[in-house]
Amino acid sequence: MIGLALLGCGRIGRIHAANIAAHPKARLVRVFDPVEAAVAAVVARCGGRPAADAAEAIRDPEVAAVVIATPTDTHLELLAETLEAGRWAFLEKPIDLDIRRVLAARRRLAPALGRVQLGFNRRFDPHFRAFRRELRQLGRLYRLRITSFDPEPPPVDYLRRSGGLFRDMTIHDFDMARFLLPAEPRHVVAVAAARVDGATLMAGDVDVATVVLESEDGLSAVIENCRRAAYGYDQRLEALGEKGLLQADNPRPTTLSRWHADATAARDPLLPFFLERYAASYQAELDAFLQAIITDAAPSPGFEDGVRAQLLAEAAVVAHGEGRRVDVRTLEATLDAG
Repeated sequence: MIGLALLGCGRIGRIHAANIAAHPKARLVRVFDPVEAAVAAVVARCGGRPAADAAEAIRDPEVAAVVIATPTDTHLELLAETLEAGRWAFLEKPIDLDIRRVLAARRRLAPALGRVQLGFNRRFDPHFRAFRRELRQLGRLYRLRITSFDPEPPPVDYLRRSGGLFRDMTIHDFDMARFLLPAEPRHVVAVAAARVDGATLMAGDVDVATVVLESEDGLSAVIENCRRAAYGYDQRLEALGEKGLLQADNPRPTTLSRWHADATAARDPLLPFFLERYAASYQAELDAFLQAIITDAAPSPGFEDGVRAQLLAEAAVVAHGEGRRVDVRTLEATLDAG
């Protein structure tokens, strides 16, 4: 049994706690969050013991790995402390809101980054993994489309501290594009606006966006985001290639199709949000993390995958703000030098 510490008992932290408690190879040893009631609720449901602070949780001798699900601005400090203690780390995305701090951490923590897994759970979604396996059947790829629409925008206080749509929401789609494309995206173009909610504009953010990623050989991936889809949580993939078209549609609660006086071919509504849509992928990413620990192998997706996705997010921020096509390599060199 692998002993784990959980840092952060918010919505995503509670998902991880439940998955750890249900896993036959894992045991929740320590739990920390500044909100004592949140810790108490997790301990009562999933086991483990409360920790007075993050350091106590990380350095417990029964802890082999740490799940960091705290606010983003605490990630790098807790990651460094975890790695310095010789523990493995599962780190929720993004690594940090400041890309320069991320690049500096990549240099500083390099010897230990082979013990870090990033929380890009969508790589583990069974529908998307099947899509990736089938891509080779299309032959030469012409185009990839990623659709990611939320049912409702988050609260305005969340928007103000999220880092913006590209860093907070689209970063999952940037990672998915990298997971699916045969080569790294080289250039980024982004068009975005605040059309869903006036609160978004007040928070200095956008809520509708289209991003085009271009590889060296001209292959393009189009990412479409919207903070509100009246019909539910919409997550789809589509690839066009020389031998045909491949689509990954939204899973539904059932496969029923209803035909009656008020509707034709009516299906169940989409799943409410990411907790329900990606339940299996959260379980699978934990299993992959534990397997990496058992076999002493570098987890995937790793820290560098987090860096690459965040560089695409930064490129999208610049592309939108300055109205131009951004070269990702040039941007990385400029940021890393600074």
